[in-house]
Amino acid sequence: MALKSENTRLLFGLKLKQLRVDKKLSLGDLSAKSGLSVSYINEIEKGKKYPKPDKINALAGAMEVDADALISPKLSKRLEPITELLDSAILTELPLELFGIDPATLLQLLSEAPSKTSAFIGTLIEIARNYNMSVEQFYFSALRTYQEMYDNYFEDLEQEAERFLSEKGVPEEQLIDEKYLTALLTDEYHYQIQTLDDNGHPELDSVRSVMIPKKGHSLLLLNKRLSSDQRTFILGRELGYQFLNLKKRLFTTALVEAESFEQLLNNYFASYFASAILIKRSLLVSRLRDFFALETWQPERLLDMIAFFNTTPESFCYRTSNVFPKYFGINQLFFARFNGYPGHNRYDMTKELHLGRKHYPHTKKDEHYCRRWAALTILQELSEETDTKGKILCKAQLSQYADTGEKYLVVSFAKNMAPDIQNVSVNMGIFLDEATRAKIKFTSSPEFQVREVNGTCERCAIFSCKERMAAPVVLQKRNKTELLKNALKQLVSE
Repeated sequence: MALKSENTRLLFGLKLKQLRVDKKLSLGDLSAKSGLSVSYINEIEKGKKYPKPDKINALAGAMEVDADALISPKLSKRLEPITELLDSAILTELPLELFGIDPATLLQLLSEAPSKTSAFIGTLIEIARNYNMSVEQFYFSALRTYQEMYDNYFEDLEQEAERFLSEKGVPEEQLIDEKYLTALLTDEYHYQIQTLDDNGHPELDSVRSVMIPKKGHSLLLLNKRLSSDQRTFILGRELGYQFLNLKKRLFTTALVEAESFEQLLNNYFASYFASAILIKRSLLVSRLRDFFALETWQPERLLDMIAFFNTTPESFCYRTSNVFPKYFGINQLFFARFNGYPGHNRYDMTKELHLGRKHYPHTKKDEHYCRRWAALTILQELSEETDTKGKILCKAQLSQYADTGEKYLVVSFAKNMAPDIQNVSVNMGIFLDEATRAKIKFTSSPEFQVREVNGTCERCAIFSCKERMAAPVVLQKRNKTELLKNALKQLVSE
């Protein structure tokens, strides 16, 4: 969405309306004083038209102000948040059309109630400041919301992936691998693929890949500690950028360079394409159906599936989130990734995705996640292993929220993530209603014991919990507030 060309019209319209209202003039009054029609002034105030100099002078004279005061982009103090919003990169970069927001409608909302809108925008900006929210974090949140809106499934990208496979003559049962992608990028797209030298640049030791555009070719540097499945995915994503003709892009996997929402969105599209060609939906769906038909939980079958597709647990879980809603009717689920260093009892949620609006863990700043979730217990188990090289732990848990009684099937994977030294768990949580239980047969297996869980210790009412890491301070404050409210109501009613 390009608001730059509309900013001048919008700001002029906001200023005109503000001055008119301050002087207690109706549209009719200003029309009579200026000689301009009511409809024309109305269109100016809504940011649809910008008047010529003679008409600006007429409006300024009618309101007894200097014409320069109208032309100046500076708004009054109470409208400053709108100026700040318009000047920020958020509206100029975020394609609001993807979220079903018509730019013209947004401009009209800003112009129809400027003071109230300004107060609301100011509140949002203040919240962002208080939480040290950067523009990049805003973009990540917007991207996650976009994925959730569409159940993380995009048929057009699926079809593009299948068109690519068809054009290249890849048989339906055949998988493409690192060797195939390397040859394709090298021969058809003029890539040079080399090892990333992190000895000369030790600050790049955790960066998985760097793409450097050169004259006549592209230089792709891959971290020497990457596994084959990690390299294959990166190559697939590079192919996605090329095949989908995505121009604005990220050049590293560090994501610190993100300057626009379009870069993040294109990175997501290229990654989705990579997943779709590496883990074909037809093969994935048939294998998941067979797995769900099992009467007992067999984690080795799931690990075999990941090995078959030569992918990582994270890519596998993300890919399953693409097909669950459309092909299995499972649209209440979450994906979460936790990081933790061996020997430390601190875990950070580093990625989350929620399809549906049920009760599930969200990122909580400075709080302790419930240690009863499989997502964290599996990290503890991995940290106790003596040799974690190449090892993937897999476990499942039936988790029941203590507050609501809602149950989830949570499948967790944990492994040491190269090139980092930290352990990572990736987790898929599926909300268990009767229909889903009927689809996933092994959830009725007697081997599954339901574990009572919650979100974070600070909000948890399981006071006998031996795994508790912090006092329930948020819950206590909430309860205290409720008691105060009830006491005030009782006092008023007496």
